[in-house]
Amino acid sequence: MRGEMATKSEKEIPKIVWNESKRRFETEDKEAYVEYVVRENGKVMDLVHTYVPSSKRGLGLASHLCRAAFNHAKSHSMSIIPTCSYVSDTYLPRNPTWNSIIYSEDPRSII
Repeated sequence: MRGEMATKSEKEIPKIVWNESKRRFETEDKEAYVEYVVRENGKVMDLVHTYVPSSKRGLGLASHLCRAAFNHAKSHSMSIIPTCSYVSDTYLPRNPTWNSIIYSEDPRSII
C-alpha cells in the first residue's frame, strides 16, 4: 500500500508559480523554469528558455511550465513567440491547440 501512495504523489501535477520579477514561470522549488521576455508593449510573451535539471527530466515538468505560460498569455490576451526550441519543436507539435495564440508579425489587413 505504501508503494501505491508514492506512485500517486509522483503523478500529481506540480505547482507552477509565476515569478514576475524574474520574468519566468517556475516550479515551487525554483529548480525548473521557462523564461520569457515581454515585447510589443506587453502584448507578446517571447518564451526564450526552458530549463529542467537532469535529476527531474522525464517527469513532464517542461510541459507543465509551458502550459502555465500559455494559460497566462491567453488569460492576459497576449500572443506567444516560441523562441525556445523546446516550445517550438516539442511542446507546440504535441499541443497544436495553442497555435491560435502564436504571434504573427504580419497581421491580416482589414482593407
